[in-house]
Amino acid sequence: MEQYLRVGVITSPHGVRGEVKVFPTTDDPERFLDLEEVLLDAPGGLKKLEIEQVHFFKNMVIVKFAGMDNRNDVEGLRQKDLLITREQAVSLEPDENFIVDLIGLSVCTDEGEQLGTLSDVIQTGANDVYCVRTPEGRELLLPAIKDCVLSVDLEKQEMLVHILPGLLDL
Repeated sequence: MEQYLRVGVITSPHGVRGEVKVFPTTDDPERFLDLEEVLLDAPGGLKKLEIEQVHFFKNMVIVKFAGMDNRNDVEGLRQKDLLITREQAVSLEPDENFIVDLIGLSVCTDEGEQLGTLSDVIQTGANDVYCVRTPEGRELLLPAIKDCVLSVDLEKQEMLVHILPGLLDL
């Protein structure tokens, strides 16, 4: 399991007062309002940054870090990930998982057939879709619904699924 979770990616400086535009990679960008600090994934290791101010503009989060007061201070932060620890993460409901924990799970059916490895999660408006890469290199798309996904065991790194009629007919 990953120790850190990505909550955003710095895209560019914003203005001249040391603010940066952050593309949120979290389901709820408003969670930046509750964060006091984040970790910058920089060359040479993680660097702790204290959040001084947060506001929103279109689909971006505008963040001001303590001690970074002009554009020159933040110019080198482009395309850097912002991470949080698992302790800072939001509480999950039962049957919820972080996407990073699902990637790489072994996927098998309730009939004992090994389908492959979960390689990606596509977030749609209705429900997520799990991409499973078969040993032959094919990609299967499975809806992340209770009728299809029966269980997820992160300790065993396994996902048990039920193949709905017609799902594999292509």
